[in-house]
Amino acid sequence: MSTEDSATTSSKSNLTTQGSIVAAMTLLSRLSGFARDIVLSYLFGASQLADMFFVALRIPNFFRRLFAEGAFNQAFVPVLMRFKKQGLAPLLAFVAPLSGLFATVLVLVVVLGVLFAPALTALFAPGFTRNAAVFNQTADLVRITFPYLGFISLTAYAGAVLNAHNRFALPAFTPVLLNFCLISAAGLVLMDAGPSGVNGVELVSWGVLVAGVLQLSFLIPPLARLGLLPMPNLQTRHSGVRQVGKLLVPAVLSASVGQINALVNTILASTLMTGSISWLYYADRLMELPLGLVAVALGTVMLPHLSRLAAIDDKEGFKATMDWGIHLSLLIGLPAAVALYLLAQPLSATVFMSFSNGAMTLADIQMIGLALEFFAIALPGFILVKVLAPGFFAHEDTQSPFRYASAAVAVNLAGSLATFSWFGHVGLALATALSAWTHVLLLYMGLRRQGHYRVSPGFLQQMWPVLVASTLLGLVIWWWLQPIGWLSMEPTKRFVGILLTVGGCAVGYGLLLWVFGLRPRHLIHRV
Repeated sequence: MSTEDSATTSSKSNLTTQGSIVAAMTLLSRLSGFARDIVLSYLFGASQLADMFFVALRIPNFFRRLFAEGAFNQAFVPVLMRFKKQGLAPLLAFVAPLSGLFATVLVLVVVLGVLFAPALTALFAPGFTRNAAVFNQTADLVRITFPYLGFISLTAYAGAVLNAHNRFALPAFTPVLLNFCLISAAGLVLMDAGPSGVNGVELVSWGVLVAGVLQLSFLIPPLARLGLLPMPNLQTRHSGVRQVGKLLVPAVLSASVGQINALVNTILASTLMTGSISWLYYADRLMELPLGLVAVALGTVMLPHLSRLAAIDDKEGFKATMDWGIHLSLLIGLPAAVALYLLAQPLSATVFMSFSNGAMTLADIQMIGLALEFFAIALPGFILVKVLAPGFFAHEDTQSPFRYASAAVAVNLAGSLATFSWFGHVGLALATALSAWTHVLLLYMGLRRQGHYRVSPGFLQQMWPVLVASTLLGLVIWWWLQPIGWLSMEPTKRFVGILLTVGGCAVGYGLLLWVFGLRPRHLIHRV
């Protein structure tokens, strides 16, 4: 084990290859997620039942992203890399007490969440309190889904340990298991209870819990093979455990501003017309495909390597890695945002209306498309946040991003309150975009002020082909869409048409970059 670690440390890692592996697994996850959402849209449409289920799903996912994948990983990974550098024995001495404490806290949180499910429902969906039956049924669903938090949090913890040892594929694959379980549960509903009913929602909610068990079980064997499953204990005096605890509190917000904003959106959307929560959910799901492929992949591979570079004080390597991350973010994020904005309604119709058997109406598609347009504006900002924030976390600084995230949350709250009564769920999407770009600006200025990072002098020269190609791409899509009646098109033709459009845009964008001199070797980065 130690020989393998030594060899890994002495050789340079190809971040592009590692990012591609994570992106490929994430693509599989997102595609299976689309299949899941198509089935759910067929089953529930944008009905009250759909709103109830999405609230019950969002609550454990909110806490999972807030504490497990967000704050905990940002506080945990840099300290983990420091102990990994010292050898296997010190690493296990650090992991054992942290595992025990983390698992203990999760058990307590899950028990409290189940006991106080009505309070959580009132917090996340206060509008549901106006209908006692809807509120009580949603609280029952939360009691079923909330234990998922414990299993998926331990899964995220195991994934972080594997990522630190350059094992990225299996942790990135685990979301596929959730989609598989939800599709299977929905299939049982369709075969047994028909396309509606409270019993059907309950069965799909049980699928969430089963998925958590499968996801954790999936990552235990690779941890065991690496010898990284020490007996957990509750020794709180370990210096590494204390350091994680010190970093954790401010990291809760700084790493999870998106979840805070999603919570605000859900709360306010619950007071709007029926379907508002579902419209935002479906629009967010479409945005999650490019966001997951780029932001998740970059954030996953960059944090361990930036932490190692910061630990050995390799400033040039740190700067080069940040440059690579930002360049790749905009290289993919900008054209994706342009395409997502212009194709908002055609994409929504293709994914959610074509196979919904009438459960999703034309009005629903128009509402989803309006929200997706503003989410598209936010997309490059969300990706850049995932690249810039690790620049602080790698230096074990969670205070600075905490302050910047607080400002971004304040912008989202102010924007949402100012617009949602006039523009409904679209105002909430607009506030999300304003918050994302505020967060980007504050993070970059903070990195520059603290001397951690500033863009290289030649960065704009690297970016002009991306800007020109993205602009040309947008003009072509706009011209192409004018004579086509996407919403009235027969579903199969619409599906083929959107595939050809997206595929043609991707090929055309790549050819433009090639003409401007960009080659695959320019995207490779090793540290």
